[in-house]
Amino acid sequence: MTEAAIEKPRVEKKPNKFAMVISCLLAFPLAAVLLVHPAAMLDDQGGYSHRALMFIMIGISGGFVHGVGFTPHHWFWKWLFSPFLSWPLMIWGYYTWFFS
Repeated sequence: MTEAAIEKPRVEKKPNKFAMVISCLLAFPLAAVLLVHPAAMLDDQGGYSHRALMFIMIGISGGFVHGVGFTPHHWFWKWLFSPFLSWPLMIWGYYTWFFS
C-alpha cells in the first residue's frame, strides 16, 4: 500500500545545451522588440495581428522555458514549450518583424 503513495524517481535525460542557447538567442531579441518597440510588429495595414502576436508570444515563452532548462512534467506543457513548436513560432516572429 505504501508503494502507491511513494512517488517513483523520474529518469532525467541530459538537456541539450546547444539547443538551449539557440532558444535563448531566438527569444531575447523578440521579447525586447515587443517590450521596447511594439510598433515594429505592425502589419501592412498599420494594425496588429493579435492572433499572430499571440502565437509569437507563445513561441517566445517556449524559448525562455526551454532556454533556462526548465522541463515541465505534464505532456501538454512539454509539447507547448518544446523547441519543436517554439522555434517555428519565433521564426514567424522574425519574419513578421523584418518583412511585414
